[in-house]
Amino acid sequence: MPNLVIVGAQWGDEGKGKVVDLVAPCVDAVARYQGGPNAGHTVVVGRDRYVLQSLPSGVLRGKRCVIGCGVVVDPAALLEEMDGLRATGIELGQVYVSRAAHVILPYHRALDQAMDQSRIGTTGKGVGPA
Repeated sequence: MPNLVIVGAQWGDEGKGKVVDLVAPCVDAVARYQGGPNAGHTVVVGRDRYVLQSLPSGVLRGKRCVIGCGVVVDPAALLEEMDGLRATGIELGQVYVSRAAHVILPYHRALDQAMDQSRIGTTGKGVGPA
């Protein structure tokens, strides 16, 4: 079975989520393989606008969605994002999180924010220290 991989070449929103949304109807599963909830992507489906930070955008198309081992997961942020999507009627029965995914704990956020006082550029969400 062939695979399709969409890889970004730079930091910031370069439209990866939008591209994944365009090809999602043609695939069986969408996996996120890196990154964390410090940035996100906005996807428009019909007249509805969704801002995703943890979940792969395939979730909006009812696809099996995998959060892989290279992703940094903030459990509280992920649950909040999932609750927000459920409230709009999005089905989340096919969302899977790798046991090897990195987990952001409260001390990661505190460490990130403390370290950021001496430099600029982080979101303070604990992604770097995690």
